[in-house]
Amino acid sequence: MISVPRRTGGQSYAALPLKSIATAGAIASRRALWYPFPRHVVSPGKALQEFDIDRLLRFAVEKKASDVHLRTRRPPLVRLRGSLTPLNADPLEADTIESVAERMMNEYQRRTYRERMAVDLGYTPEGLDSRFRVAIYRQRGTPAITFRSIPRTLPSVGSLGLPQTLKVFTKRPQGLVLVTGPTGAGKSTTLAALINEINYNRAVHIVTIEDPVEFVFDDNRASISQQEIGVDTTGFAFALRNALRQDPDVIMVGEMRDPETISTAITAAETGHLIFSTLHTNSASQSINRIIDSFPANQHDQIRLQLSQALLGIVSQRLINRDDVPGRIAAIEIMINSPAIKEMIRKGEIKALPEVIARSVDYYRMQTMDQSLIALIANRVISVKEGLAASQNPDELKLSITKLGFYTES
Repeated sequence: MISVPRRTGGQSYAALPLKSIATAGAIASRRALWYPFPRHVVSPGKALQEFDIDRLLRFAVEKKASDVHLRTRRPPLVRLRGSLTPLNADPLEADTIESVAERMMNEYQRRTYRERMAVDLGYTPEGLDSRFRVAIYRQRGTPAITFRSIPRTLPSVGSLGLPQTLKVFTKRPQGLVLVTGPTGAGKSTTLAALINEINYNRAVHIVTIEDPVEFVFDDNRASISQQEIGVDTTGFAFALRNALRQDPDVIMVGEMRDPETISTAITAAETGHLIFSTLHTNSASQSINRIIDSFPANQHDQIRLQLSQALLGIVSQRLINRDDVPGRIAAIEIMINSPAIKEMIRKGEIKALPEVIARSVDYYRMQTMDQSLIALIANRVISVKEGLAASQNPDELKLSITKLGFYTES
């Protein structure tokens, strides 16, 4: 690995010029990102006091990295356009990572980490207008930390390029809206855009329950109370029950992780509240099955009935590398709980949902994930290769884009 510039004479490390990736050809050939910080010699058993996590995070934000990974015996890694890239730095020792983790945790989080060997929290580096969601955990008996970058600038439905159909959910007085997708699909960002839409257009009380708080909102027309697990409350289920006593109009639950939280959210949606939450599922049908399967079999009929009445819609998304400009864009499936879909949920006819969604583009403005991918391919926003990789039905998608003239076998 190429050595990092050393301090010479009276020059401070901070005065060393940043090196561009383009000028670091030898490093690029090894897929390492030039990291213009001094190397440190780590003594076994001694925490690396000089390691500056805030400076590393500022570097990551400058390079537009979405994530930063710290693992024992590896250099830091950053995620650029979806791919992990190692930095040109010495491997980190366990004591260094423990020291970084200790600095960021409060006493509740330290206790949680000791008991569960994992904890989530929010962190704002000094001098940086950005916030990070932090996951501290253990692997192979050693500590590890993952940072997810959260911009301070609040997103809007328009700035994210999301379908305007989603604004319909923000105008409803009550019901349940789910934003779903795999880890790193931008669910929190979409939720923030929807909450921001309400904040600017409705005089209501919004309560958010998050682990940790990610986007920080300022009151506009709405009054917003943000609660963080481990700082303001002890858990999602308890916080949601407690929030119902706080005169809320809108409640955003960061994630529905257990049957109690799911049940309380559905009940709250039935009783006059607008509820937003997320699930780690890939489609509307998978999301409904996940909710129902969270409960014992003897409760499935009741949950299907409640869900059919309370649900407003499901937004399933995944981020895809753009082909037109640098960056990523969300491909989105939208299911709106129309009368036909309401009846299908009640009867348990979940497998037929994709077909109904595909036929409801014109009237209800629904769309399947493949329809979203076809539109992105047709407008040359993403490549055919990226679209096929993102589809759950690549053979069907290939057939559709072939008929439209956007794909030919090489």
